[in-house]
Amino acid sequence: MTVLVLVAAVLALLLGGAGAASAHAGLSGSDPADGSVLKTEPQHVTLTFTESVSFSDDSLRVLSPANERVNPRPAQHADGKENTARVELSGKLPQGTYTVAWRVVSADGHPISGAFVFSIGRPSETTAVVATDSPDDTAVGRLYGVLRHVAYSGLALLVGAATFVLVCWPTAGATRPVRRLLTVGWVALTASTVALLLLRGPYETAGSVTSAFDLGQLGRAVTTRSGGALMARLVLLAVIAVLLRRWARRFDGADDGARPPEPGSRDRQVGALLAVALAVTWAFAEHAAAGIQVVLAMPVAVLHLLAMGVWLGGLITLLLLLRRRGPADQGVPASAIARFSRMAFRAVAVLVGTGIYQSWRQVGSWEALSSTSYGRTLVVKVAVVVLVLWAASYSRRWTARLVHEASPAKAVRVRAAERARVAQTVGAPPAPARQDHDTAPDAPAGDGPDEKAAPPASDADTYRRGLRRMVTVEAVLGVVVLVITTVLTGTQPSRAAGEKAAAASVADSGVKVLTVPFDMGTANHQGTVQITLSPGRVGENTVEAVVFTADGGLASVPELRVTLTQEELGIGPLDAKLKNQKGYWAAYDLRLPMPGEWTVNVTIRTTDIDQVTVRETVRITSVPR
Repeated sequence: MTVLVLVAAVLALLLGGAGAASAHAGLSGSDPADGSVLKTEPQHVTLTFTESVSFSDDSLRVLSPANERVNPRPAQHADGKENTARVELSGKLPQGTYTVAWRVVSADGHPISGAFVFSIGRPSETTAVVATDSPDDTAVGRLYGVLRHVAYSGLALLVGAATFVLVCWPTAGATRPVRRLLTVGWVALTASTVALLLLRGPYETAGSVTSAFDLGQLGRAVTTRSGGALMARLVLLAVIAVLLRRWARRFDGADDGARPPEPGSRDRQVGALLAVALAVTWAFAEHAAAGIQVVLAMPVAVLHLLAMGVWLGGLITLLLLLRRRGPADQGVPASAIARFSRMAFRAVAVLVGTGIYQSWRQVGSWEALSSTSYGRTLVVKVAVVVLVLWAASYSRRWTARLVHEASPAKAVRVRAAERARVAQTVGAPPAPARQDHDTAPDAPAGDGPDEKAAPPASDADTYRRGLRRMVTVEAVLGVVVLVITTVLTGTQPSRAAGEKAAAASVADSGVKVLTVPFDMGTANHQGTVQITLSPGRVGENTVEAVVFTADGGLASVPELRVTLTQEELGIGPLDAKLKNQKGYWAAYDLRLPMPGEWTVNVTIRTTDIDQVTVRETVRITSVPR
């Protein structure tokens, strides 16, 4: 019943918390820029990200206005930089608007995707269609998220149960509940790892669930950082299976009544080494592998995972042992409970210490705790951890009482009290010893001035029931912490979100670039005026204008005027009052009062008597908060 309740709680939390994960890297810039209008066709399209990325053959696609792919070869890193992706374009591209669709994998193993447009000559209609859903909002993405929860749970059960046997109570290795727990942990971790490896290719490329059995896609997935970590985990699990089998045979050989073999220092060292190696397979391909201070973050992540497994898996092991029923069942010794209490206290201390560092590394600021999804989820985790510490304090109290009850000094006092309570008669033959033990004294015990009443025989059972209740509460809260931790590993860290927003802000400051063709007044001479608004938002803006001749050279004109009008609200025209800066025209104090679609009127006087007015629209955004 306890196992069923715990499994039901885990499944409910997993299904409730298996939402889509946010992107962990961000597009910080592109060449050509989003929304730009180019005079001639570019030779390459280059994307720059906030951290290193990997990609497949179809990670970067450039689509023509007719929805035809115009990059014949797959993407490569530009100039050897791991945070870039570049594709070559085919020559002689027609004029119009082109769509760039991309999907790459960030350094922590999570896919990110997006799209933007640029135009050659002038903007046009386009038939290109790209996916706009979240990279994780697919059947494969949701299944992958659930399997990650299962993998973390399997690690906790496997590490916690093994540590309890090796450190706290070796005899527990011969009990059926512990053997089942080790088996469940190993099977859950192995099955989820195999499934994650099969789904790794479709997860990165937005494929279907059935494509998980594509051998070519599986081969490419194995060569990635995340796929290599999963393969290493499977090798370690195979070694662990062999050791667990040998361990079980050693205990089976002691079933004839002999004392189960004590684990030696070599057993403990091998177990610790395998546990560390398992934790490294997570740290190598998760948040610790990206961002700042990677050299320090990876060992801290390993310690955090191991402390979680020792504490939570050990709690569940102890809970199952405390709830055993049956006359042949041997109770957990108080000394074993005391050893686990000390070990769990150290594990929680490590969890708190490493958690503080990871929180600082991933959040970055106090404001991010309330302004980002990662920060808000972390606040919930901290609140649950406080409840765990509260429950753990009561568990330690019950453990202390139980250990005191089972101490040798306590047993001596109890036996002395029992001897003092034997009934004595005056002036009569002494009663037989058997009668003394079977007959209760007429007077209540403890009437003598130096006698101490013995504690009730059920005190130890009372302490065990209290400990069992608090361990149950602590284990359930620990499962909640585990689920929240897994959700955090699938959520964009606040520091990365801030870097992404900053990069987007920088990119947005130069995106308001208008390229407007105009007639220069002579036969077949088509000039171009390029106008830049920075930052292109409500408030004060800088306006710069450059005039180009038909062959792309700079043109000198006697007068250039730019006005902006908000026709829907009847605002304007607002004159930018450009001044000639010997090669270009500029103004640095144009104030735009409202966001929305503005009409830009450009008047160019090419000679003393010839002038032309052209217009274009630009979207002015509000000031970000």
